[in-house]
Order: sequence, then structure tokens, then C-alpha cells
Amino acid sequence: MNPWLDRPFVKMHGGGNDFVVLDDRDGELAESVTAEVVRTLCGRRTGVGSDGLILVERARTSDFGWRFFNSDGSEAEMCGNGARCVARFAFEKEIAPRAMIFDTLAGPVRAVVLDGSTVKLRLPDPGECREYENLKVDSRSLEMVRIIVGVPHVVLFVDDLEEAPVVALGRAVRRHEEFAPAGVNVNFVRCVLPDRIEVRTYERGVEDETLACGTGAVAAALVCIKKGRMSPPVCVGTRGGETLRVHAALDSDHKFREVHLEGKVVKVFQGRLSPEVFV
Repeated sequence: MNPWLDRPFVKMHGGGNDFVVLDDRDGELAESVTAEVVRTLCGRRTGVGSDGLILVERARTSDFGWRFFNSDGSEAEMCGNGARCVARFAFEKEIAPRAMIFDTLAGPVRAVVLDGSTVKLRLPDPGECREYENLKVDSRSLEMVRIIVGVPHVVLFVDDLEEAPVVALGRAVRRHEEFAPAGVNVNFVRCVLPDRIEVRTYERGVEDETLACGTGAVAAALVCIKKGRMSPPVCVGTRGGETLRVHAALDSDHKFREVHLEGKVVKVFQGRLSPEVFV
């Protein structure tokens, strides 16, 4: 029997970045999850519709583990907004306490459900940060910064965020040979206030602009801090209208620690998967 049939799920989003979340602590779904199943469930017209799929699993030393899949079926190491959503899910389902730790492919992640809908997430310490002053992309020479925040990101500063070619240029940068084979998420950033930026993100795996990207918000904020443009905490305005807050400390050796992402999580609806979805 197909273990996905009649399976309960919850649809959630953080800033418009939406996910289908299922409890798989019995391990039945993990054995049958495929890229085709993920694409079916995430389909906007014929499935539940989401940017990603999250399976909650058992863990030996943490409160739980997860597997995260992009809507194209690829599995990703980390997702900031997805992690915030799964934290609220786990707390409400009594899988984990209000302050929790769960396993991801990027390492253990700590989260706290601050109230009914606000979740504060501590991310793994950022990895490599590299500046490019003259990267050739199509016919352009671009300045950008690459930084690992669980997953790889690049940050580009723009003067006009509305007119930025997020999809066309984002796709070209995402697939640039410099970032092969994994590719990168591409963040277009505008500084609007001494403590506020606005971000639009082209996400690999979704292969389009999303309404918010949690790790992208963190990447953009950290680059601003590192360049001396802002001091933490940094408010990050997303395309979905939500404002996220990024907290971080920068050591004397210019390495980040205590990186947190904070914002609201919305539970959209819950239901059960119909057999007709998989016909």
C-alpha cells in the first residue's frame, strides 16, 4: 500500500515561502520518497502547492531530524524559513519542546517558539565568504559576495530592486561555471535604512524567485555587517511582505557566531492526501 495515501499534512509558510510538512517518524515515507513524489505534492496546479517538502524524522540525540526537498525534487542541506516552519510544527504536535534542537544535513539547528507564531532559529556558523569584484556573467561584469549559510548564496547590491532582473540574471548567476556543480541562491539587495535592507531571491531547486528565503535574508544581512554597512540586528524586508530579523556577532577575527533568524510562521491549512493525487 502507498504510505502517502490519506497521510495527514500541514501547509505552512514563512513570509510567503511555503512548505508541505509531514510527520514521518514511523519511517514509512522515507523509503518511498522520490523526486517525482516531491514534484507531485509541490505542484501549484495539481498538488498541494509549495516551494518545498519537509519530512520530520526520528533522531537519536536531537529532538527530531528532518529531510528537506526543493519543489524540483532535489534534496537540500538547509532552509531557513522551512526550519522555522518545522519548529512550529514540531512544537504544536508535541514532538519537541518550545526550545528544541533538530538535525539537518547542514548540522544541528536550534530553535525556540517564542509565542504562537514567532520562531527564532539559530543557524550553523557561516562558512566561506568570498568577494568577486569582476565576475563575468553573460555580457556583464558584476560585483558580488559568496557566502555559505547552510547552503551557498551570493549577494548583489542594486539601486533599484523593483527593476532588478531577478529571474533572468539570477538564473545566469545560479548556473555560472564559477559555482558549479552545486550552484548558488542569488540575492538582490538594497539598503533602505541604517538597520534595514530589502531582498529579492532567486532560489536554486525552485528555479524561480520566491517570496522569501530565510538563509538568503541571513546571507544578505551578514554581508552588510561584514562590509560595515550595518550593525546587528538587521531587519530584512522580503518580497512576501514579512520583515525578518537577523541577529549575529562578529568576532575580532571577522568570523560570525551566534547567528539567528527570527520571524513569524503561518499555518495555512491541514488535511490528508487523496489517492487521486498520485494517479
